[in-house]
Amino acid sequence: MSTTQKHRKPLIIAILVVFAWLMVSGITGQTFGKLSDVQKNDNSKFLPDGVESNKAAAIINTFATGPKDQFPTLVLFTGTVTPAKIASANAFVATLATKELVDKNGVLVKDKTGKTLHLLLGKYLAKHGQFGAFPSKDGQAILANVPLNSVTSLDRIGAQPALGSVISTIRYYSTQFATANQLVTHTTGLGGLFADLFGAFGGLDSSLLLVTGLVIALILIVVYRSPVLWILPLFSAGMALTLAGTVIYYLAKNNVITLDGQSQGILSVLVLGAATDYALLLIARYREELHLNESRFVAMRKAWRGVVEPIVASGSTVTLGLLVLLLSQLTNNKGLGPVGAIGIVCAMFTILTLLPALLVLFGRWIFWPKRPTFDSEDEKLSGIWSKVANATARSPRKFWITSAVALVIMAAFAGTLHANGISTAQSFTAKADSVVGQTELLKHFPGGQGEPTQIVTKVEFASAQIAKLKTVPGVSDVAVFGAPVNGYALLNATLTSSADSAQAVNSIPAIRTAAHFVDPASLVGGTSAVYYDTHQATKRDQLVIIPIILLLIGLILGLLLRSVVAAGVLLATVILSFAATLGVCSLVFHHLFHFAGEDSSFPLFAFVFLVALGIDYNIFLMTRVREEAIRIGTRAGTTKAVTVTGGVITSAGIVLAATFTVLGILPLVFLAELGFAVSFGVLLDTLVVRSILVPALVHVLGPKIWWPSKLQHENK
Repeated sequence: MSTTQKHRKPLIIAILVVFAWLMVSGITGQTFGKLSDVQKNDNSKFLPDGVESNKAAAIINTFATGPKDQFPTLVLFTGTVTPAKIASANAFVATLATKELVDKNGVLVKDKTGKTLHLLLGKYLAKHGQFGAFPSKDGQAILANVPLNSVTSLDRIGAQPALGSVISTIRYYSTQFATANQLVTHTTGLGGLFADLFGAFGGLDSSLLLVTGLVIALILIVVYRSPVLWILPLFSAGMALTLAGTVIYYLAKNNVITLDGQSQGILSVLVLGAATDYALLLIARYREELHLNESRFVAMRKAWRGVVEPIVASGSTVTLGLLVLLLSQLTNNKGLGPVGAIGIVCAMFTILTLLPALLVLFGRWIFWPKRPTFDSEDEKLSGIWSKVANATARSPRKFWITSAVALVIMAAFAGTLHANGISTAQSFTAKADSVVGQTELLKHFPGGQGEPTQIVTKVEFASAQIAKLKTVPGVSDVAVFGAPVNGYALLNATLTSSADSAQAVNSIPAIRTAAHFVDPASLVGGTSAVYYDTHQATKRDQLVIIPIILLLIGLILGLLLRSVVAAGVLLATVILSFAATLGVCSLVFHHLFHFAGEDSSFPLFAFVFLVALGIDYNIFLMTRVREEAIRIGTRAGTTKAVTVTGGVITSAGIVLAATFTVLGILPLVFLAELGFAVSFGVLLDTLVVRSILVPALVHVLGPKIWWPSKLQHENK
């Protein structure tokens, strides 16, 4: 058979693969653009039904005149207060129901087609809410209560959440009223805070994706020093993202999985970062094989066989780690699990099918100007990574002890992390109107005004409950709300701190102890109770999910490397790296970024992404070490593996770190913290753990690293 005939079949296969992908992209490209249409940001459904705050909510909703399905929204006016201004404020609040929805500039809202809508604000106001305005005791502020129907947080106008338009309408007309009365206004409360939160997620579809793609493109251009090669991995990563988005769109549309704004943002970064990492590994191995094989088709076949195992093992580790989130008690965590897992699977599939086909179709010239030629010296066998590998081989004990001590010192600060939750107002890196309003509110009113902690108790215990609850530190006032229902009374306890603050949340155990002392059957609910129960559920999730992820990763490593010792060593190094990352995060968050604290779910999310992604680089390294150990021995194989994989793994780490750093463009503390944690942790794994600590440990242990496989008995 001639050379032309040998190459014809793989060439035809490559053409068919690319053509098939282009056909698929015609569907996925359009569907991905509609992904935000199936988002569900229902914050009232995060907790399981069995927690006390949800049990309380079920009874509270039976009070016909109670705060049923209400979304507290507060409009604050500050300045000189007079009886006339108070009366005008009440008159103003009474007219809000008749106002048409407008944007921040007063322009009537439009639907997807651009048609002007004439929607009244009254459609979104709570039917049984208490509307009105009252002054502060210091005479320097007026607080207007404008409770929304909680369904407002779920409704959409066109492609956008309705809550944003509702709050922008309140703000627009409140500003007009304030200006006419020489006052300053801010709209806050849950309505204002969540509207600003949804607004922060509004940039996910465009700015986040654009910046992530630009960052990856710049890094790839620097890595490859080629004006054209970077296009192929970035194009393939984009195809992986649109494929994942399409799968998720139809699953979310049919209520199989849940997608929220946070999950969608992480999806884009995760898929683009992971797909680019896998692409870097494939291209590096392909370039290496092009030096050894005249045919690019043969080179690709050997390269594909060399990387398929580590890529699948790496992707499976991340996928399983994310799917363990399905065990979470919190629905937002459960939703991220399958969303992220689908993204990783699509990244693996795309890079192992589309990218190889593209590379062989374009041929060697795609690497221009550094075009790899047959039977030439591979430049990766010399250079900085060759020096690092040989230095580690000469003094492995010094290198592993030094790097391990450095990691332990960093890990020592992990105990100073304040992952006890932050308030919604503290969740923004920028000063949104609702955040400023919350700060101003505390200057003139009790922090829990408008968002009381609610206690359901039997009618005969109501008076005793009020007396007992007033003795609890942090409780400003307690009063009966509405008429009894089915023998139950509803009490509203106003707290001195804002309902979602750490002080208010931490007061819930004392409030529940007091309430249960008077009436063991009583239930404590409300915003502060929901936050408290959420923190408790998060702590439970950490105790359940983290050990399971470690067990799964250990099993995958053991099976992949055919070694218990290697799996244990790699797992230990990643855990140490994670602890070191938390220590550095604590120092940076508190003393450099000056964040108020960390969300209670931060350690769990950081663990899932860091450990699952961080183990990737150890997998990429150790699979190559094992491959080389079979041929030239463990210690020599380790030196060769570090030399040939150093550049590509470092590049992959930089890409992944950069993509997660992009999360910082959204003005949300949680995503900024997660982005920094993953970025720093990945670089730590790439530059220290994979480059120095692991190779040094392998050199010290020698063939024993492969116990109990036969490779432990090597005599090379």
